[in-house]
Amino acid sequence: MAAMSLMFQGTGSDVGKSLMVAGLARAFTLRGLKVLPFKPQNMSNNAAVTADGGEIGRAQALQARAARAALSVHMNPVLLKPQSDVGAQIVVQGRVEGNARAAEYQRYKARLLPRVLESFEILRSQADLVLVEGAGSASEINLRANDIANMGFARAANVPVVMIGDIDRGGVIASLVGTKTVVEPADAAMIKGFIVNRFRGDPALFDDGMRMIAEATGWRTIGLLPHFPEAVRLPAEDALGLLGPSQLKPGARLRIAVPVLPHISNFDDLDPLAAEPDVEIVRVRPGEVIPGDCALVLLCGSKATISDLKVLRAAGFDIDIAAHWRRGGHVLGLCGGYQMLGRSVADPDGIEGEPGCIEALGLLDVETTLSGEKRLVEVAGSSFDGVPLAGYEMHMGVTEGPDRTRPFASINGEPEGAISADGRVTGTYLHGLFADDGQRAAWLARLGGKAAGFDYEAGIETVLDRLATHMERHLDLDGLLELAGKP
Repeated sequence: MAAMSLMFQGTGSDVGKSLMVAGLARAFTLRGLKVLPFKPQNMSNNAAVTADGGEIGRAQALQARAARAALSVHMNPVLLKPQSDVGAQIVVQGRVEGNARAAEYQRYKARLLPRVLESFEILRSQADLVLVEGAGSASEINLRANDIANMGFARAANVPVVMIGDIDRGGVIASLVGTKTVVEPADAAMIKGFIVNRFRGDPALFDDGMRMIAEATGWRTIGLLPHFPEAVRLPAEDALGLLGPSQLKPGARLRIAVPVLPHISNFDDLDPLAAEPDVEIVRVRPGEVIPGDCALVLLCGSKATISDLKVLRAAGFDIDIAAHWRRGGHVLGLCGGYQMLGRSVADPDGIEGEPGCIEALGLLDVETTLSGEKRLVEVAGSSFDGVPLAGYEMHMGVTEGPDRTRPFASINGEPEGAISADGRVTGTYLHGLFADDGQRAAWLARLGGKAAGFDYEAGIETVLDRLATHMERHLDLDGLLELAGKP
């Protein structure tokens, strides 16, 4: 018998679809169901390495973790990773298939639907319940032709839809009722229920609002979900959170400055550091100055290293970083940030745009050549000081040079990364370093700080359990199972 399935679409972007699916995945898993998450199409530079050797969006990785399931490329069969001059990199079932600009991709999507449906059926054969996340807004009827992310998928796969509206941004009645109004009747017929998300205050004050939405749409009321403040402790799906103000910690002893560049990727590397009471993460945008009192400048990964390196120079961050280093400060580059720390980055095949070579920051005596083959692998080993580590690699490019004789880590007996002669500049291709409690503690000790000693991964599990309890308390989970086709 085919698995039950249910799709969660939104009246707009960032209405809480990803978190909703993660919470429900954990809730239904705790009820004893085999749950798998699915997102037909995702656009994000925040990705995870799967057990079957590919990559998917980080949000689906969190949802799979909530469902206590191994990551699979079929959980996110189409992943779009925005780049600079070439539009977006298209990853299909975990593997890079090329690049396309927005208009080109709109024409290309029809060819991807069979692959999306194939992945969905593979998951259905392995689960009791598949929870599907839509993308963006269901009411973008201008993008309905060849759609594979929202109603196009729901119709093709015959999956019932629950619509999510965000009351925190205002106008939730209009957004939900308006969605029913603007989508074509056959699409509207797929919508069976609705959820109002991120409510603050006394729920009784919105009783009339819930009734009005139900009467105007004919949809089943699944619930009014209060704001869940602990969500900030879970990895974010996209970089929107990086654009807000830094969270100041007056009592923190260590400040870590992070330049926010246009194509920043895998920025969840910062989350474990931000969770440390002794650490204040200062996000520095172009037009701002890297603080002179920071202990570390951390360059995150980038989906377009050369383009971001140009932005870094134009913003004057190169001058700030050099001054920080001359004052005795530390610099760490992760993946694309590692490439930026070297003497040059070459793109002979035009992977990121026009072929060429660009001068880099010169803080490490290494050079990088971008290549077409992508390395996607989970790794374990130890850092140069013998501290065990675990993480993953996700990059295109090879970095070589004299500073590689001082590797940051040893992975399966092979050297990885580079450290400058003075020991204050480090580059590595490894992501996920700081989620490793031992590595995080070692890094903070090198900078003169001290880790709080908490178990970061256990903390994520605790939040997911609490999120599941939150869902059980405020939503009609039995009603969701009925809509999903429970016999």
